[in-house]
Amino acid sequence: MTVTDYAVMAATLLLIVGYGTWKTRKSGNIEGYLLGDKQLKWGTIGLSVMATQASAITFLSTPGLAYESGMAFVQNYLGLPIALVVVCAVFIPIYYRLKVYTAYEYLEQRFDLKTRLFAAFIFLVQRGLAAGITIYAPAIVLSSVLKWNLTLTILVVGILVIIYTVSGGTKAVSLTQKWQMTVILIGMAVAFTTVLMNLPEQVSFTDALGLAGKSGKTGAINFDFDLSERYTFWSGITGGFFLALAYFGTDQSQVQRYIGGKSVRESRMGLMFNAVLKIPMQFFILLLGVMVFVFYQFEPHDVLFDTASTELMESSGSADEFENIRSLHAENHALKKEATLALHAAVNANDPAAAETHTLEMRALQEEATSLRNEAKALVIREFPGNTGRDSDYVFISYVLAYMPTGLIGLLLAVILSAAMSSTAGELNALGSTASVDFYKRLIKPEASEKHYVIASKLLTAFWGLTALGFALTADLFENLIEAVNILGSIFYGTVLGIFMTAFFIKRAAGRVVFISAVIAQSAVLFIFVFRSDDISYLLYNVIGCGTVMVLSAAVSLFSRGKN
Repeated sequence: MTVTDYAVMAATLLLIVGYGTWKTRKSGNIEGYLLGDKQLKWGTIGLSVMATQASAITFLSTPGLAYESGMAFVQNYLGLPIALVVVCAVFIPIYYRLKVYTAYEYLEQRFDLKTRLFAAFIFLVQRGLAAGITIYAPAIVLSSVLKWNLTLTILVVGILVIIYTVSGGTKAVSLTQKWQMTVILIGMAVAFTTVLMNLPEQVSFTDALGLAGKSGKTGAINFDFDLSERYTFWSGITGGFFLALAYFGTDQSQVQRYIGGKSVRESRMGLMFNAVLKIPMQFFILLLGVMVFVFYQFEPHDVLFDTASTELMESSGSADEFENIRSLHAENHALKKEATLALHAAVNANDPAAAETHTLEMRALQEEATSLRNEAKALVIREFPGNTGRDSDYVFISYVLAYMPTGLIGLLLAVILSAAMSSTAGELNALGSTASVDFYKRLIKPEASEKHYVIASKLLTAFWGLTALGFALTADLFENLIEAVNILGSIFYGTVLGIFMTAFFIKRAAGRVVFISAVIAQSAVLFIFVFRSDDISYLLYNVIGCGTVMVLSAAVSLFSRGKN
């Protein structure tokens, strides 16, 4: 990185943070601090909702996921538009009518205090861990490829977020997220354009799509009914629906983004903005990863994109074995490039027979390359057990640093850090609100002044910020970071969604019954995750958790009614 890149990155981040902090420096009451005085317009809500969900993990990890396994991950979002319609029709009017600060206040009015606290507690645990991941994920990758100190990177990102989230509350978060999301969208469009420009002169965008298709990377939809398949149309339209419904309807980090709108209409329009744009955005990011894959069919690259792991292996006891894998990978790439060019020529010459021959040759070489990459990752893990071998998270950032022009590198790094800060800010803001409203105000200090609750909310937001920082400083994650966040959410979201859906649609269900059903459902999901995770797609955890709560609550309520 050059001085220009650092200047672009620093200026972008500091301007956005400074603007949000200055504009919201006067939040004197609890409604202003937690709900932004209910003055947010639909555009700000829409971008804020999108920014809270689209963390740095999205922009670091998703292209790498597409590089390795193609477009199938987009199926994860198929149920999202339907879920957002349900949230707009059912959840938003109730939250506005009851004038709640958090989603969980409604549960006490509908059921009882213990059900409210149980749902709020699940949110604090799940989102508290997720906040740590959203700080840790970009820090671990950036510190590795840029040689930044990991601890310092985590602290800088975390402390910046804590400062403006604590000082300005919801309005500061939403305003900064609006500009952060704008920078993110511009940055990803620039990255996509540069990938296409860096392809060989004879390879057009249409040609690149064709080569990606021949490589098996463009299969976005899978209609198989195999429950063990992680991403299918059916798991996306069902599990993805329940995941999105739980996230947008019951997760305070999202609820707080839209209940601060000027009206029900503004909130609904903000969510519909996401219903229309979220799948295209995810598709675009995955397509970017696929284009990076095509680019690397022509440009040589090391067997691992994680340069830090490569450097460790060069001085390890298995250095010779690792060098042999690197050498084989380089030979494989030369042959693969030759086969890819031959395939491109055969397609342009309209020679189906030759195209089929070269496709089979190219795919065989790709399988060999994948096998060599897996061998290299396994070797790293064997030599350094603390290393999880998540090399796909380094694919996109490696491309950015090696092939993007000066200045644009700084912009893309600002994109990644903006995404980290925007998502973390939304989470900390919601954690502080839930802790202050559902626990502190309800249980500890029910009668106090507005100023007292604002101070308490700020202190609790800072507490959760420091907790997330502590987790980030000690965290270790899954094979792929974007999947880690979705898995973590799926473990808990289904149960909370089941509580809310029971509240809305099973009128006779009582608090005690729902509470016990929720405990059973959460225990069942945790059991499946620990002992049967290889047999069931994690997206279905949402269906299982929600369904268990609703079925048990309905059955016991029906039995009790019959008995009476």
